[in-house]
Amino acid sequence: MNAEELRKKYIDFFVSKGHAHIHGKSLLPENDPTVLFTTAGMHPLVPYLLGEDHPAGNRLVNYQKCIRTGDIESVGDTSHLTFFEMLGNWSLGDYFKEGAIEMSFEFLTSPKWLGIPIEKLAVTVFEGEEGVPRDDESVAVWKKLGIPENRIAYLPREDNWWGPAGTTGPCGPDSEMFYYIGDAPCSHDCKPSCACGKWLEIWNDVFMQYNKKADGSYEPLARKCVDTGMGIERTVAILNGKTSVYDIEIFTPIIKAIGQAAGGYTYGSDEEKDRSVRIIADHVRAATFVLGDPRAVSPSNAGAGYVLRRLIRRAVRHGRKLIHAETPDAKLAAFLSPIASVVIDLFKGAYPELEENRASIAGELDREENKFIETLQKGEHEFEKLLPNLLKDPRKVMPGRLAFKLYDTYGFPIELTEELAKEQGLSINREEFDEAFKKHQELSRAQSEQVFKGGLGDQGEMAVRYHTATHLMHKALKIVLGEHVAQKGSNITADRMRFDFSHHSPMTETEIKSVQDIVNEQIQKNQPVSMELMTKEEAEKSGATALFGEKYEEQVKVYRIGTEEASFSREVCGGPHVDSTGTLGNFKIQKEQSSSAGVRRIRAVLE
Repeated sequence: MNAEELRKKYIDFFVSKGHAHIHGKSLLPENDPTVLFTTAGMHPLVPYLLGEDHPAGNRLVNYQKCIRTGDIESVGDTSHLTFFEMLGNWSLGDYFKEGAIEMSFEFLTSPKWLGIPIEKLAVTVFEGEEGVPRDDESVAVWKKLGIPENRIAYLPREDNWWGPAGTTGPCGPDSEMFYYIGDAPCSHDCKPSCACGKWLEIWNDVFMQYNKKADGSYEPLARKCVDTGMGIERTVAILNGKTSVYDIEIFTPIIKAIGQAAGGYTYGSDEEKDRSVRIIADHVRAATFVLGDPRAVSPSNAGAGYVLRRLIRRAVRHGRKLIHAETPDAKLAAFLSPIASVVIDLFKGAYPELEENRASIAGELDREENKFIETLQKGEHEFEKLLPNLLKDPRKVMPGRLAFKLYDTYGFPIELTEELAKEQGLSINREEFDEAFKKHQELSRAQSEQVFKGGLGDQGEMAVRYHTATHLMHKALKIVLGEHVAQKGSNITADRMRFDFSHHSPMTETEIKSVQDIVNEQIQKNQPVSMELMTKEEAEKSGATALFGEKYEEQVKVYRIGTEEASFSREVCGGPHVDSTGTLGNFKIQKEQSSSAGVRRIRAVLE
């Protein structure tokens, strides 16, 4: 079974069970400062898991593109991925544990669907702790379906509990399904908690059952929800008897293209080179999806743009390493964009936005690749400036602090510094470099913790006020600058709003003041804010603004600011919003600046 077949089977199965097939959303979440990218299938559905009604109903299914960047350095082995696809089904106050587990079991084991032998499966459940009982409800369902006691592992919170993302909020136990990749269990008690390494997680059912309160206690939720997730790449590998996700059909053409671009290298010939191939394959695929996203960002030195730049440059570095190993005299030029073209061909059926943005993806990759090659050349020049003094040292050792300066200041990889040093008969004090690098990582991690801390968007009072204010400002920008203005992204915290929009030139002081005045005028009028469900066609006829390139369901929420007879703004949006604009406070634009080519950025506050 290949990825396309798995996607279709999964969707068909859950549609047959009364689920609405909804579109996957952008890789770059809107109005959620807690993450840089969509990290799981549930991420775009958080408002509905927290209580809002979904336009498509209370049973949902989709496939979602995701990126997780917490272990980029681990990519290169046979299992880690930065970009991956997640299959998911949800119950919003409808079925709960029994329904979710029974459907999971049927899809996994029925010959009509995946047909996995029951003896190949095992499950884990929450073992319980003070204040929260063991999940015996799930155990009872699994046993009824035929999973024996010795294939059920009772595991602690770190293994079988989800949430809350913050200190309080919805959370609950989960039950994970595992597949045994060996011929036979290592012992009579072999199950997922076993250290034999033969069990691979294939699916996860999360039961949002409790609300954690500020005092640390748990109370049952009135509306219980189910969130599930199945990774496409890992599942396809398991179903085809592969031990590596890079051996499945969606990676084979990419790996072949990398080998051709590297002078004819055949994957599987050398483990060190294979590692570089896997890094390139993953990172180019991830970068292609980010650049092809409706909310695409460009490589930069901050936020999602920084992660994108890091992925591209790591791929270039390993491409340079690979091509020089195969053809030492060759020049590395336009290495990534031909590989990206293969990625687009593979995925354009499921994600048509990739084909629509083919030219811009190639252009961005070529520009960033050339920039990085210039960076490498600068680093080599700086190394040459250091060389005379280094050669005078009888120990022939380059201080680690100098190697780290090349890395930190010029972006010059330590591996290349080592290569240059070796050519001159020098070694590098790696202990000193590693110490400096570790401090750098700790600082970066501390700065990132607030960004990667969860995935639940801020639903607090101030964030809701800022969310509503973005609608007012979006309309005001169209009035002042013209109808060409379109939202290109936003980021909201409890302290401020950041709004990116399409516009060709910096705003004048007069234009900034006009936008600010229009927004404050609507706030002073205390305009009502209302929501109406309508079809996409009805929304378009009503004049509602929608995000360019975004995929919407047949039924959408349209938020109107103002009365039906005299509305100021109509916009397709998932919410949440205040009831009236008078609660927002005074709106003030603090800064207007460039974000990227053709895109401006406004930072504003509510006082």
